[in-house]
Amino acid sequence: MPLPDVLRSLLTATGPSGYETAPAKAFAEACAPFAEVHTDVMGTVTARVKGTGGGPTVAIVGHIDEIGLIVTHIDDKGYLAVIGVGGWDPGILVGQRVALSTRDGVIPGVVGKKPIHLLKDDERKRAAEMKDLHIDIGAKDGDEAKALVRIGDVAVIAADPVELPNDRFISRAMDNRLGCFVAYEAARLVAEAGGAPGDVVAVAAVQEEITFAGARTFAHAVRPDVAIVVDVTHATDAPGIDERENGTHPLGSGPVVERGSIIHPQVSELLLAAAEAEEIPHTLSASSRFTGTDADAIHISRSGIPTGLVSLPLRYMHSPVELVQLDDVLNAAKLAAAFAQRLATDVSFAR
Repeated sequence: MPLPDVLRSLLTATGPSGYETAPAKAFAEACAPFAEVHTDVMGTVTARVKGTGGGPTVAIVGHIDEIGLIVTHIDDKGYLAVIGVGGWDPGILVGQRVALSTRDGVIPGVVGKKPIHLLKDDERKRAAEMKDLHIDIGAKDGDEAKALVRIGDVAVIAADPVELPNDRFISRAMDNRLGCFVAYEAARLVAEAGGAPGDVVAVAAVQEEITFAGARTFAHAVRPDVAIVVDVTHATDAPGIDERENGTHPLGSGPVVERGSIIHPQVSELLLAAAEAEEIPHTLSASSRFTGTDADAIHISRSGIPTGLVSLPLRYMHSPVELVQLDDVLNAAKLAAAFAQRLATDVSFAR
């Protein structure tokens, strides 16, 4: 099964938190043929498929940002100091190629650190920290580097999608361009079927990795009647993951439906009913407090928005080799579309 063109365009666009213009544009262009597309001042994109019967407005939300690096200093030798945008394990960055977004376009660089041969004994015993790393763009000195790069320019790891056996793919930015693709594909399926009882709004929200800002402002402005957040979770068939702590969600087991304290119970039940009716494979997950996703912001917008969470099993999260099985992604889109199409016009989420 080939990687869908829209998903490829989302994965290959560079866009750390606060700098999501390129992937947001790819999302907007993909949705334009079947939806009313709007981009707000934060950069969040909404794509609305009009409803047919005055039913509730359903938002299907993925976040369009990815983790990255931002340049904080350029020294006299031309090396770039950086800090993380989002949550990094600095050890993953060592030796990676990066793509720097500058005013003159994208330029390549590499993440460097002191070679192991030169490390003192105490340095070998500790994990690399961000302060130990730098980006080398090949500049001969600081003046040349400053002519190419400015403080505040951002970088992502250069890692385009690669196909593996069993319809599995690796790439950077799976977290969470996958969620945006699911939002796009679910809205497309609804449009193709002639609509749902209410409007369906596919959302590519910005800045989830740092503040949930896009989710906060979108939910306040659009006021959906119900929201389904789509994000990634840890596939539990990778070595070292305790299923007792993380549940059982191997690759190929389908989307993960969340239950928990901030998740509206009726939304979870309707998602499960849709999955069973459409024979969509799925698993369950539980959270006792926060989910670490845009659901945490959306469910308390204004006077409250009934919110559900659907997750995609993913290996090696926050790395350049995030790994997913494609049918889990497509099944999540089918589930979100079925949820929207099955909502009764007079559904109530009152408790």
